[in-house]
Amino acid sequence: MADTNGAGRGRIAADEKPVEQPRETASAIVDVEPGGTFDLRVAPLTKWIDGRPYEMLAYNGSIPGPVLRVMQGSQIAVEVTNDTGIDTTVHWHGLRLENRFDGVPHQTQAPIRPGGSYTHRLTFPDAGLYWYHPHIREDQAQELGLYGNVIVDPADASYWPAVDREIVLTLDDILIEDGAIAPFDPRGATFTAMGRYGNVLLIGGETHQRFVVAQGEVVRLHLTNTANTRVFKIALPDVRMKLVGADAGRYERERWVDAVVVAPSERAIVDVRFDEPGSVPLQHLTPGRTYELGIFDVAGEATSTAGGSFETLRVNAEMVGERERVAQYMLTPPDKVVALVAEMDADETDIEGPVVYFCPMHPDVVRDEAGSCPRCGMKLLPRAAGSEQQGAGAHGHHHHEDAMEGGIEWEDLMLEVNRTTNTSNMRWKVVDRATGAENAAIDWSFAAGEQVKIRIVNETESDHPMHHPFHIHGERFLVLTRDGDAESNLVWKDTVLIPTGQVVDILMDASNPGLWMAHCHIAEHMEAGMMFNFRVRPHR
Repeated sequence: MADTNGAGRGRIAADEKPVEQPRETASAIVDVEPGGTFDLRVAPLTKWIDGRPYEMLAYNGSIPGPVLRVMQGSQIAVEVTNDTGIDTTVHWHGLRLENRFDGVPHQTQAPIRPGGSYTHRLTFPDAGLYWYHPHIREDQAQELGLYGNVIVDPADASYWPAVDREIVLTLDDILIEDGAIAPFDPRGATFTAMGRYGNVLLIGGETHQRFVVAQGEVVRLHLTNTANTRVFKIALPDVRMKLVGADAGRYERERWVDAVVVAPSERAIVDVRFDEPGSVPLQHLTPGRTYELGIFDVAGEATSTAGGSFETLRVNAEMVGERERVAQYMLTPPDKVVALVAEMDADETDIEGPVVYFCPMHPDVVRDEAGSCPRCGMKLLPRAAGSEQQGAGAHGHHHHEDAMEGGIEWEDLMLEVNRTTNTSNMRWKVVDRATGAENAAIDWSFAAGEQVKIRIVNETESDHPMHHPFHIHGERFLVLTRDGDAESNLVWKDTVLIPTGQVVDILMDASNPGLWMAHCHIAEHMEAGMMFNFRVRPHR
């Protein structure tokens, strides 16, 4: 049974007294039997973070919401009741479910009004780790705590390697300023340039987690990135980590890793064994800083039933077969090509006197004329000549050109320029290179059973180049190549992280009929336009 509890660790100013923290109902694992019904209530919650109360939103009285555990091949009903004052839906992220239960407002269902309810009938064709969250104003509702996991246990008991224990952990952050959650604009998303980076990291809904494990115990970590924009890189120093699965199942080959990178909405499944007594930090690694998210206290010796199998790196014969099947698509031209680009307005109307143009990422780049930064490609922004530059170094947000090998391209606090961007002055776009259609104007249609090769180009010729976690609803895909190099370890995915300048080819298995959405899973980018729909026609 998974362990989702942990002790919160507050950071209180020296002149304050710690406040006793009432605990909201802890996230629970709920086994939902085939044919069963589960009630999911969306309601306000007073959440304690670092010794202070904050008004947030929760599923069934906890952040994260309950973990639903179901069997592959089963069907259940989830009755959603909206006890908040805002419209909502629930999107079942990664599931190849019936289209009308996908939770996209005005596309698959009407929004659930305050006091209303909606029944989802969910099917689970694929084993793996999934999650659920709203699809109305994700930038606000998800930031305020609306997220939870679904574990689909495989019908084949030997599908996963044996472990002694499982722990389900969400990776998140939240932006708190002046003792309050930074405000939202009811008219639309803000922080649209880079997304709403938080300054407080949350793991399993807490600022710090503590687990007690036995020496020799093999523990499976189910990791889901529920943050609006932050990419996490998770490590346990001096502990062996085995990567076994991702979004929608197991890898082609299990492998040893030092860390695992999880982009917004991605999932990773890793097995770890604690061989030595003592305390092991659970870390988030960035090029500029290491964050401690929790501690594993290793005490006593385990009577492990999984220790022997942990040493074996298994091969997934099913995915080896998939590699042989998709080999024919490696060198064929793509069926569709899309580019990911940004348009940013530069407002000079309020600047008095001479104007110069600067790069917010690189304080030393200043030009007399508008253009792009020669170092990172970002559009240069205007400021008054002689005024203090608002650059990355002044505001704690950094871009690391050399960091993408480690998976972290942007990190930490946002620039002041990010704070001023919104859906009126920042537009994120998916552009169909064949037709020129952008975002909602893209009109794709496929027949059920088609294998669709899609090339995704993360343009450097953009006002603000940065990475994008690209998500496709209702279908699954394989990553074929990155910049022409074949993906070395295949796994079924629904989200892929595409670094700046990279070209990624995916092969989508268009097996599930319906009208589906594809979008960047940085919440603010999606709200700023970076999404489109495509249709998969049923068999005749």
